Amino acid sequence: MLLHLRNVLTPQELGDARALLGPGAAWLDGRSSAGGQAVERKNNQQLAQDDPAAARLRALVLAALRRDPVFFSAALPRRIFNPMFNRHAGGQNHYGQHVDGAVLHSRDPDQWVRTDLSCTLFLAPPDAYDGGELVLHEPQGQQRFKLPAGDLLLYPGTLLHEVSPVTRGERIASFFWVESMVRGEEQRRLLFDMDMALLKLRGRGDDDAVVRLTGTYHNLLRMWADT
Repeated sequence: MLLHLRNVLTPQELGDARALLGPGAAWLDGRSSAGGQAVERKNNQQLAQDDPAAARLRALVLAALRRDPVFFSAALPRRIFNPMFNRHAGGQNHYGQHVDGAVLHSRDPDQWVRTDLSCTLFLAPPDAYDGGELVLHEPQGQQRFKLPAGDLLLYPGTLLHEVSPVTRGERIASFFWVESMVRGEEQRRLLFDMDMALLKLRGRGDDDAVVRLTGTYHNLLRMWADT
């Protein structure tokens, strides 16, 4: 599933995040967390996970996700990898083609997460930098994304992807992964489509048919979900 979620962060939260990721941020070489496949292709910076700012930022992002009903409906999260933060600028300005590891260790909390879904939360406005598109390589061709600050892109963890070189300014983002309660991508898509349709139907008035369809949704979720 590929989904653009708008305004995940409020303007106040964006301001707080950018202040924490300003000149005093504890940026490290991004290759420090790269696996064997990615280490030769990764050329960016990441915020040190043990920095006090990182804990505040993780809490900010996770709180925003918890209140977003569309994120929950699309991802059906069972576990979320602790949000991390990266910077592409200057000589450390890109991340070449790669596929994310299938299972990654999250430090906070201490758990393993299967990467069913990848997430990029854009923190810098598009006019603050040139280049820096998130490029997804799909069988039908490339898709390039450079979203407004505060917006999130949710996409399958199986996709080959990259961040194109930043040639001006700095691209700052949060990235993390979701292990879904529903492992199958096709099943998640069917449940999401049904949930969004039910939301519209409820807006037109509750009736027996809506109640029955809502029951079908939950029965399918009960059949497919692992908690």
